Amino acid sequence: MSDFTVRAAVGGDYEELRSVFAGAMMFEPGADEFGPQMFEPERALVVTDGAAIVGTTRALTRDLSVPGAVVPAAHVTGVGVKATHRRRGIMAELISRQLREVPEAIAVLWASESGIYGRFGYAAAAWGLSYEVDLHRVGPSKVKARPGEISELPAEGAIKELAPLLQALQERRPGVSGRSDLKWQQHLEDKPDERGGKTARQILVHRDESGTIDGYALWRGKMHWTATGPANEVHLEELVALTPRAYQALWQHLLTLDLAGSLEFGFAAVDEPLQQLVTTPTALNRRVSESLWVRVTDVPRALEQRRYAVAVDLVLDVTDELIPANTGRFRLTADSQTASCEPTDAPADLSLSVTELGATYLGGRQLSEYAATGRVTEHTPGALIQATAAFSWPVAPLSLEIF
Repeated sequence: MSDFTVRAAVGGDYEELRSVFAGAMMFEPGADEFGPQMFEPERALVVTDGAAIVGTTRALTRDLSVPGAVVPAAHVTGVGVKATHRRRGIMAELISRQLREVPEAIAVLWASESGIYGRFGYAAAAWGLSYEVDLHRVGPSKVKARPGEISELPAEGAIKELAPLLQALQERRPGVSGRSDLKWQQHLEDKPDERGGKTARQILVHRDESGTIDGYALWRGKMHWTATGPANEVHLEELVALTPRAYQALWQHLLTLDLAGSLEFGFAAVDEPLQQLVTTPTALNRRVSESLWVRVTDVPRALEQRRYAVAVDLVLDVTDELIPANTGRFRLTADSQTASCEPTDAPADLSLSVTELGATYLGGRQLSEYAATGRVTEHTPGALIQATAAFSWPVAPLSLEIF
């Protein structure tokens, strides 16, 4: 790294920064209407070789639902190094500096290569389900729709209707990222040349008996024929339902579309209740994969921001090789309503690193999982059971988008 310079980005860096990231990921960047408007140069770092940018990372200012709260979270994205400058410590310098400087108590990302981020204290904190549903075999339950219950919503003005539902989901399930009005506009952008042969996006909504929208689904179709006839593809992009009725009606509609043979969906929770609504769950063709990664950057503040499934009063001995202030003993006293985490000289009940804290922060993984491999050490009998129960949460975390 001695031959290169690390600096904060400036507004004029955006296109070069974007080009470096696209080159590292091996895709050709297209027209970008919203990116420059959403660019936060003060939250981006670049490495330069002379005048050229050769490495970059960015953080987006967004919030995230965690157990019992919605909190600020640095949404890390755009991490990339030019192929000509690999293996010179550039990425390590960028990620390390970024984590030391973010003002939020947690940073989150989707890992394009999972082997990278564990070295910096990140951990996969949420698992996602993807579906490749065989619609000819799945056997959806029969849900008789009331007149007007299911309808399509025009894209114009849709944000006003959909945004409150996403906010309500944040109050119910950890792992959900909030969206500004500008982010919603980008999310619903629908350029014909970027549809990949699919139809325009359809916005399907469910209305309760009073006519209030309590669920929505974003989906596209794609024509496909086989030797035996039509087998069109349904591509579900997002589904949010706040009531059991909305959930059942939206899924029943999508699973029974005429001429369709398959449905793909990549953003389901591991506790997704869809399997309860079909007679042949194996036809869902479920696959589990890592989704959201979490890195705790401020241990006491992060642990105070979330809530806990049961009351807990423990001293945690935490280590962090990157951020020295996170190394030490902290007394966590918390329950479902309040949380306090303060430095202490008292003997530790459990020892662990920030990696294990990040992995269990959203309630989707258990501390006992890491005790089985020695990454969490119990010093006080019963402390592991207490902490595992406290950090867990009744619903699994869910990340709805790759940012």
